[in-house]
Parts: sequence; structure tokens; C-alpha cells
Amino acid sequence: MKQRAKMVRDLASRADPFIKRRLLDLAARYESPERRATPVTPANLQITSPSKQATEQ
Repeated sequence: MKQRAKMVRDLASRADPFIKRRLLDLAARYESPERRATPVTPANLQITSPSKQATEQ
């Protein structure tokens, strides 16, 4: 993760101010000692199409 943070900081040094701020925030998250796992999508998630939802309402 430290290597990834270094790469992101290098990209930030060449970016415009808006992107630079976002990249530096990302690098800080990579270096954070309390990184949380990304939530996993449940295997039983039901996905419906928008047209099906419209007919059910």
C-alpha cells in the first residue's frame, strides 16, 4: 500500500489542482493504519430492470 501511495503522490505532483487534491486524499487513505475492507455485494442480490420496476408500481 505504501508503494501505491507513492505512485499516487507522484501522479498528483503532475495534476491540476482539483485532481491533485483528490489524489492526495487517496494516497492518505492508502497510508491510513485503519483501512477498512470494502463491503461485498451479497450473492443473493436481486437485480431488476427499470421497466419491470415501473410496471410493479
